[in-house]
This record gives sequence, C-alpha cells and structure tokens, in this order.
Amino acid sequence: MPLCSAADVLTACDVLATLSCSEHGIDRRYLTSEHAAANATMAAWLAAAGLRIWQDGAGNQWGRWCPAALQDTDATPRLVIGSHLDSVPDAGRYDGILGVLLGIAALTHFQHQAQYHGHALPFALEVVGFGDEEGVRFGATLLGSHAMAGGWQPDWEALEDEEGVSLGEALQAFGLSGQTATQASLQDAPPLGYLEVHIEQGPVLEAERLALGTVTGIAGARRFTVNFVGQAGHAGTTPMALRQDALCAAAEWALAVEALARDVQAGKRSDMSDHSLVATVGCCELRPGAVNVIPGRAALSLDIRALDDAQRDQALDELLSTAQRIAQRRGISVSHQQTHAADAVACDAQLMQAIDTGIASTGQPAFRLPSGAGHDAMAISHLCPVGMLFVRCEHGISHHPLESVTEGDVARALSALIASIEALAAKHTASAV
Repeated sequence: MPLCSAADVLTACDVLATLSCSEHGIDRRYLTSEHAAANATMAAWLAAAGLRIWQDGAGNQWGRWCPAALQDTDATPRLVIGSHLDSVPDAGRYDGILGVLLGIAALTHFQHQAQYHGHALPFALEVVGFGDEEGVRFGATLLGSHAMAGGWQPDWEALEDEEGVSLGEALQAFGLSGQTATQASLQDAPPLGYLEVHIEQGPVLEAERLALGTVTGIAGARRFTVNFVGQAGHAGTTPMALRQDALCAAAEWALAVEALARDVQAGKRSDMSDHSLVATVGCCELRPGAVNVIPGRAALSLDIRALDDAQRDQALDELLSTAQRIAQRRGISVSHQQTHAADAVACDAQLMQAIDTGIASTGQPAFRLPSGAGHDAMAISHLCPVGMLFVRCEHGISHHPLESVTEGDVARALSALIASIEALAAKHTASAV
C-alpha cells in the first residue's frame, strides 16, 4: 500500500511492530532476519508509490523520487529524509520508525503532485531507513548513518554480539561485507541536507501543549564509570566513626551530581550559560553486596550531556574534583574511566528556519528545543547540514511499549515536513537564480 496519510503511517508502524525476535515485545536488531524483513516491507511501500528502491552496502534501505525535469544521476542535488528501523529490546513502535514512514509519505506526496499537478521540486528526494542506530546488537551506535557519512570503521567488524557472532560475520550472512559498508558512503556526492522527524522522547512539547518543535541541536554526551573504594567490614562491629563506607561516599557524590545539574538548569551558575546540561547517575554496583557488610566498593555510572561541549566538560571537571574531595574526606579512594564520548551537534540554521516555516504552516507557532537524546543526525552532520522535527509523545515516554502519539499530531507532522521541503525548494530556486 502507498503511504499517503497519517492513518497510513500509523498502520505501517503497527505492521513493522510485528517484525520482532521477541514474542513479548518489539526487538529488532541490526543484520537479523527481522532487519531484512523490515527492509523488504519498507521497499514494498516505496514500490507501491512508484519510487526507486535499493539497499546500500551497510544494510540501509533507500527510496528515491527524482522530478522528470532533472537528470536522475548521483550528481543531481538531493535532500535526504530518514531515521532508523532498528529498536531497543521491549521497544515502542514509533522511535525512529515514525520518521522513516513520514519520509516515505512525503516522497509519495511530491511524486503525486508532480504526476497529477505538474508541481516539481528543484532537487530529488530520498528516504533512508537506517539499519542500526541503537547499537543494541554490537554495542557501537549509529552504524548505518556512520556508513552513509563515510565514517565506517573496519575495527567494528571484530565486535561480537551476545551469541559470539562478529559484525563481520553478520554482514556476510546478510550478503554484505566491510567493503560494501565502506562503499555506502555519500562523501563523493553529499546531499543538500538531511531532515529527520522523530518523537521527542521527552515531555517538553507536551508540557507546552504543542504538537511539534524544531530541534536546535543534539547534546554531546560523555559517560564514565566512577569507582569508590573503601574498606568492607562487619556491619555490627565497626564503629560509625571508623568506617570507610564506599556507598555513603558514592551516594554523597550522586547528590552532588544532581545538585550541580539542577543549579545550571535553574540559571544559578553565572559561569555556565548552557542550561541544557543534564547529568545522571544511572547504575550502582556494590561489593560485597551483603546486608550485614559495609560496602567496600561502589561503582557508579555517570552520563553528562549538554549542547555546549566546553561547558559540559567544565561541569564534568568540577564533578570529578568533587568526587576526589569526598573520597579524601572519608578516607577512601576514587577513580574514573570514560566509556563513551560524542560531541554536540548544532542543527543547520537554514534547515531550522524551513522547519519553523513548516510548523507555522500548520497553525502552530514555531517552537525550538534541544535534543538530549542521540540520533542518526549526529553522524550525518559530518556529511551535510542536518535538521530535525520533533513530534509530541505522550508523557515523553520512549524506549518502552507505552510510546504513544496521536493521529492528529502525526498528520500535523506530515504537513509540516511537506511545507518544510517546499520552503527549502523555494530557497534553493532563489539561490540558483
């Protein structure tokens, strides 16, 4: 079936939700049979609309519409719309998928407009469903979009999944290879830009009673394991004043993490103007972990994000210094190891303006907000300008079966996406004169 309306898009989301390796929820991972089925299903919808289809060397599924007035070659200017088809375990049905399907609906709209009304764009449109954004199977994220951007790393092919299957072996089983993944790069002919529609995965739009928002940028993130090491001891015989309790030190530091991020967001820190800063202690592992033993070791995770990398790192340095002071005062030691780092990405000013125009065309005032979550646009930003349109999701819930959007909001998102593309077309035509 061609995807022409919000109702069609939501029905298609339901169809893709059935493609899962789990009987108890949505779980669709890179280079699996479920991934292949999702690509084939997307290809069928593209073919039903009369669009050109192909799968690239990294397993990303593509569709293309080129106006008849343009020469249909790799050198033809093109705008790419996309998101991802993979999921986390026990996922919702809209994270990533909604953006891909709205992209298909937008291409279908413009193909019909050209066919029946003679209205064409000054560039080709492409839609891509990336095979891996979440990084669940092999632990490295954004594999599909990194390949498109020319960032495929041969070292990734040695990564193994939980069954001991390497990424290189999985590529071969999928009919691909590290060489084909490298060839998925569009560096030789970069697109004019990349647009991604995505559920917000947060509560801001709902709190503002707005359906849509223009993303200003994607926060850069750094993650650490922070280890507090004290002395385990008997819970009944060690006096309180003589304890070296690693958990108490870790708990004191976790509250300091929360306090700093709260102060920055509330504007109480004159030296940090980026109020997008968030910091989270999400994991705590104790040793020995017995009810009657003083914890001798506490390992915490730290996830710290902001749109300004320098201010994020300033806050990080302060937090790590605080951990050292707490440890010294309590007579224990502390160390840290970085486990992840990603720079912040600013969305392109021209694409943001076009999305603002698209949102305004639906009758909603334009509204801008940052993204604290990572997206394929982060990798694509190394290739071409990127822009993102956020769609309200109920209670901000994501990565969970309770992900929910309304048909009205999806319809508004499709209208805004179409109007955004038309605004970019007008700008492109004007600049070519």
